[in-house]
Amino acid sequence: MEINHKNTSIHYATKGSGNPLILLHGFLESLEIWKDFQDKLSEKRQVVCIDLPGHGRSGCIDAIHTMREMALTVKAVLDILNIEKAFFAGHSMGGYVNLEFQNIFPTIPTGLALINSTPKADSEERSINRDKSTRLVSKNKEAFVNMAISNLLTPENNKKFEPQVDELKHRALNFPTEGITAALQGMKIRADHSRLLESIKKPKYIIAGKNDPILDYKEIKKVSAICKTRFLSYPDGHLAFIENKNELMEFLHFID
Repeated sequence: MEINHKNTSIHYATKGSGNPLILLHGFLESLEIWKDFQDKLSEKRQVVCIDLPGHGRSGCIDAIHTMREMALTVKAVLDILNIEKAFFAGHSMGGYVNLEFQNIFPTIPTGLALINSTPKADSEERSINRDKSTRLVSKNKEAFVNMAISNLLTPENNKKFEPQVDELKHRALNFPTEGITAALQGMKIRADHSRLLESIKKPKYIIAGKNDPILDYKEIKKVSAICKTRFLSYPDGHLAFIENKNELMEFLHFID
C-alpha cells in the first residue's frame, strides 16, 4: 500500500486489527525485515510496517532526511490508518525515528522499544564517519552497502546468516543513492534524546547485543540505567531481527 506524502510515494504494510504496533526498520533496511514478525504478531493485533523515506519502495523527500522528517512520514501513514495510539518498536535508525516521533507526538505512543539503538546523538568521530560514508556511497554504492551491512555482525554470524545478510544487501543495492546519503546526513544531525527517554513514564525498553560491532554494549547498558528503561540483553550483534529472531519475536508478542 502507498500514500502520497509531500509529493512522494511512501510504501507501508498493515495486517491484523486492534492494539496497533508500529515496526520501524533501520538504515539500509526496509519493511521487509519485519515480514515474519508481521505475519505472526498480526494474529492478535494490528501491525504496521513502513518503508522510511529513501528506503524500500518509498521515494526521497529531500536531500537530507532528518529524523523529524521521517517521524512526520510515519505520522502521515498513521493518519491514513486512523491510528491514534500505538506501541512503537524501532531497529537502529528506526529507534532514532521512534524517539523523534515521541518528541513531536508524545500522546500517541503507548510505549516504545529501541532495538540495537540508542538515544544518544552521534559522537564527533561517528559524525565524521557519516561524511566519509556519504562520499563512498556516491562513488561506489555497492562497495559501501556490502561493507556497511557486513560490519553489523561478527565474522561468525556473517557466515551463519549468510543467506539473510545477502538478501539485505541485495535489497539495499536497489535503494536510490540519494536516499542512502539523505539518511546518513539525517542521522548525523539528529538530536540527543537521552533526557527525553529518561522523562518518559510509559513502558520503555532498550534491547542490546553483547557483541554488537557498532554500539558499545557496556555504554548502552549504562545509558539504559540512566534513562530508567527495561534492558534486554541478546548474545549477538546489531541485527537482532535476524540473529535473535525468536527472542525478539517473543518479546514483541507479549508487549502491550
